[in-house]
Amino acid sequence: MTNDNTLRLQFLVRVIGKESKYLQQTASRLFSQPVDARLLATLESNIDLSEQLDAFASRFGRLQDNIGDKLLPATLAALGEKTGPVLDNLNKAEKYGWLSSADNWLVARQLRNKMVHEYIEDPAILAEAINAARQFISLLQDFATALTAALTDRKLI
Repeated sequence: MTNDNTLRLQFLVRVIGKESKYLQQTASRLFSQPVDARLLATLESNIDLSEQLDAFASRFGRLQDNIGDKLLPATLAALGEKTGPVLDNLNKAEKYGWLSSADNWLVARQLRNKMVHEYIEDPAILAEAINAARQFISLLQDFATALTAALTDRKLI
């Protein structure tokens, strides 16, 4: 593995660690009260809530993108594995024990899209997506931790 690859992996691990921390901080603030359709119906007049919601959806999506689209393929490549489409990579990650469920990862991806696309239109759908996404934070964080451990154990970072 080249020094550039090592530096890229180290960079991704650092960035994902920060993103994970920031997502957790935002989730703590956002979910300090029940997030339901009634609360989300106030988005137009509740700027703080609107900004927290934007931050949560953005950080959730960015963390998922960086883990699944960047760190996972880079980790597989560093281990000499052939990388492929996202689903193939996720299935390999599940096989290695890094990801608890490729299917759950795909559900989290759908929630990410729902949080973005249903944002303004339907507070009930948005509340359902936001609350479901909250349950997937640990999936993201555990996956990032497992990939980092795989790289560290093999002295690749």
